[in-house]
Amino acid sequence: MWEFDRSGRYSHVWGDTILLAFVTTLRHPHNSHDYAGVERLLYESLSSISQQTSDAYRIVIVGNRRPQFELPPRTQFVEVDFDPPSQLAGPCTGLSPVIWDKGTKSGVALAALRKTPPDFVMFFDADDFVHRNVAAHVDENPDSPGWVVKRGYMYSPRRNAYVRRRRLHRICGTSFIIPFGAYRVPECLDVDASQEAIAEAFGYDVLQRALAGHRYQLNWWQDHGRTLQTLPFEGAVYRVETGENHSGNRLLGPCRPYRQHLLDDFAVRSSKPRAATWWSSIGGPAWRPDLRPRRPSFLRAPQPVLHGPGPSGALAGPLGNTP
Repeated sequence: MWEFDRSGRYSHVWGDTILLAFVTTLRHPHNSHDYAGVERLLYESLSSISQQTSDAYRIVIVGNRRPQFELPPRTQFVEVDFDPPSQLAGPCTGLSPVIWDKGTKSGVALAALRKTPPDFVMFFDADDFVHRNVAAHVDENPDSPGWVVKRGYMYSPRRNAYVRRRRLHRICGTSFIIPFGAYRVPECLDVDASQEAIAEAFGYDVLQRALAGHRYQLNWWQDHGRTLQTLPFEGAVYRVETGENHSGNRLLGPCRPYRQHLLDDFAVRSSKPRAATWWSSIGGPAWRPDLRPRRPSFLRAPQPVLHGPGPSGALAGPLGNTP
């Protein structure tokens, strides 16, 4: 469990076995429209995770600025002083800066976990929601090679509507539960390492495919000898249209209006009254002709985006250690 002193810093006192670590990263404040809004989204995501039916978990957050709200129990915040990955203000910075910032911060989180390692790690995006039974399922299946979250939901608070997705792992970063040992965290790496040192330690292929990317991660693990099981229930809710999504994805067309199970299973709270919800879900706004759907992600070929230090460039090939 985690204990906090008056300065807000943490110390850890271990009691129960920690099987699962939920890990997330926060973008640099410069690359945000509204950083208070980023923290609000994080607060709601942490509220979702905190309703787990098993206590055998903890949470690690890595970011440039400690959240202004009190963190929930079992939560560790690791502060870094990384530069903004892009000089562009706002969240839509392009893929390469996102991969660089998220991947290196994820590496810091794994370094923080190394001294008291969990059995499994689940990276989650700091604006998504997680099913309350995820930690319990991991607790009941400690010998699993890991899981992929294929079934889940895509939810828009702007419309208070959602759709079911059966290939959630292709569009959502909250989709993989991997044994900690599979990441092969270098012994020499600590939480004070530079971004360049983190990238060199893990290798740019690992940084892009396993620590920051998700679209092709399932195939990446298979190529590296790990066949993941499919989580046997809807494991996550991918939240879009928040104003802070770097992907800019939207929920298009008629959708399911908000239902109680989103609150019961994921702690997703309704954002509109009932009548307004139905109107935005299946009424006139659902048929807006000015929005054209983007090309499906599964039709896009994987493109490497990193090679060498820094957030720009294209990956020339696998480097460094791979699980």
